[in-house]
Amino acid sequence: MKKAVYEEARRKALEYFERAQIVLTESEKENLEVADFGLDDLERTGLQLVTYVNTARCCAKEMVLFPRQTCPEHRHAPLQEIGFIGKEETFRCRYGTCYLYIEGEPAASPACRPPEGSEAWYTVWHEVVLHPGEQYTMQPDTRHWFQAGDEGAIISEFSTQSRDDYDIFTDPNICRLPTLED
Repeated sequence: MKKAVYEEARRKALEYFERAQIVLTESEKENLEVADFGLDDLERTGLQLVTYVNTARCCAKEMVLFPRQTCPEHRHAPLQEIGFIGKEETFRCRYGTCYLYIEGEPAASPACRPPEGSEAWYTVWHEVVLHPGEQYTMQPDTRHWFQAGDEGAIISEFSTQSRDDYDIFTDPNICRLPTLED
């Protein structure tokens, strides 16, 4: 991802936090992360996030999705070799609308579609619609993906320990950590 794209996404994400009246410390602002998942298509696939805490017992994050931006399908599987039981997570919508897709009975007419050209990597279609103040909890190893509505979204995540480096994405082309270019 180009450094200019990264910095512009950070700036826009901070505007979303201000619009939603979510106060961040200077340190949190400086540590705001932009994830394009190595696809170099941030407008359609990616998210912006701030991690408040991530310990062996709990994690809390704020995630910003721009209008129709998608976090790709993935799961947080148990890893016995490192003693990780998988991540249980609760999403709480704080701003906008978040469309969460999980395992279960597929929606007859889903409100969202994956970014064009990536449809093969989206396999779960049970739709959970979250508006401000609504939340949903997923158990470890649940395949899921999510997309913002037309106005974008801010989602708070409360979970057990986050091990992003062990997330399992359906799309084998995804790289969780960004690589910046000038």
